[in-house]
Amino acid sequence: MKIVVLGGSPKGDNSVTLQSVNFIAKKHPEHEFVTFHVAQRIGALEKDEARFAEVIEQVREADAVLWAFPLYVCLVCSQYKRFIELIFERHAEDAFRGKYTAAISTSIHFFDHTAHSYIRAICEDLGMSYAGGFPAHMQDLLDPVERAKLLQFAEGFFEAAEKHAPTTRWYAPLRHEPISYVPSGDAAPVDPGGRRVLILTDAREGQSNLQRMIEQMRAAFGGKAEVVNLCDIDIKGGCQGCCKCGLDNVCAYSGKDGYIDFYNTTLRPADIIVIAGAVADRHLSAKWRQFFDRAFFNTHKPTLIGKQIAFLISGPLGQLPDMRQVLETYFEIQRANVVDFVSDECADSGELDAQIDRLASHLVGCAEKGYIRPPTFLGVGGMKLLRDDVWGRLRMAFQADHKAYRSLGVYDFPQRDWRTRLRNAIVIPLTHIPRVREEFRNRMVEGMVQAHRKVVDEA
Repeated sequence: MKIVVLGGSPKGDNSVTLQSVNFIAKKHPEHEFVTFHVAQRIGALEKDEARFAEVIEQVREADAVLWAFPLYVCLVCSQYKRFIELIFERHAEDAFRGKYTAAISTSIHFFDHTAHSYIRAICEDLGMSYAGGFPAHMQDLLDPVERAKLLQFAEGFFEAAEKHAPTTRWYAPLRHEPISYVPSGDAAPVDPGGRRVLILTDAREGQSNLQRMIEQMRAAFGGKAEVVNLCDIDIKGGCQGCCKCGLDNVCAYSGKDGYIDFYNTTLRPADIIVIAGAVADRHLSAKWRQFFDRAFFNTHKPTLIGKQIAFLISGPLGQLPDMRQVLETYFEIQRANVVDFVSDECADSGELDAQIDRLASHLVGCAEKGYIRPPTFLGVGGMKLLRDDVWGRLRMAFQADHKAYRSLGVYDFPQRDWRTRLRNAIVIPLTHIPRVREEFRNRMVEGMVQAHRKVVDEA
């Protein structure tokens, strides 16, 4: 078979993910692998439609397609996202329709499920037959057991493509018929109380609903909100994945464009941040992905602690739970407070007006109280994964993270809880005595709530 590999790493041949593909190719010389580094060469593909057409023609002639990408902030990198957008913008979907496809990623398993869900949904939107995904750890190729799993996955993919095996669909086509939003102009403004409010957007000409939602939000703050369009910031390109920032947070782009200065002098001083964007395929745009990817010059440490965050979304947000999860995860890891999402999935303009006005009031209220909602599993689980890897095998490359995690108390390893360790050492052996064990079992529910009742009684 002829298999076209769509490389999703800005590092091209130096991609860790690509080495897994190369390993499969060496083990299966009976198949022809043709690799296109579409993420690395996105600038040329975007500017030169003939080059883009060459890639699409190779996809058209292929027997199967393999998506191979590293994880960038819970998703694919902005360059890969832009390539996917071009497929739809240039109406190249027919080249993918009916092709068997699979995906391989490498990461530290930090929300790789959301990236794979996104790619699978895109493949299904393109009419492809999705034969599975392989979410590898970035070190798995070095382990003979994991290499065997990789080959098993690849052989299953080949077999499905050769035998035209039936595949399942996980994601329904998106359906969105937005209202034509016309703000009433009757916003009851709320005073931010001297706090800096930033509305950050990528709104472009023709996105009237998003633009009007931004106008209404700004009016809801009494005009005391700064609106910044990502398209007006000097951003030379997406994150290159070089990890040079890991030692001391100095980015390879430092001094070469305006992104870092914008982040430090405009974004970080804001108290309330409203993210305003339109859905492009099944996520926010590649421009937004570029914004989040480039923020990685801060590596894995939180830099928006205590900020109040809200989202204005134009598009079928209610049908995109993975997109919402990625955005919530990002800001929970940042130790910010995600207040709410508002989208134009409303019955009429009056309802959308009311939601936006309420959101502005809610943001100011949370800011006045300094309220930060406790993190969910997204923030807790994600942070523990980062904690363990930065403490361990990532420490050499991400020394800046290690320093920050020590000062922020991220290294909260439960093994250091000596009181709990002592209690376990004494009580657990006692529960091996039948009579004690039965008494322990009978008092377990009461014991779980006893300390909490004491707090309530003393309130």
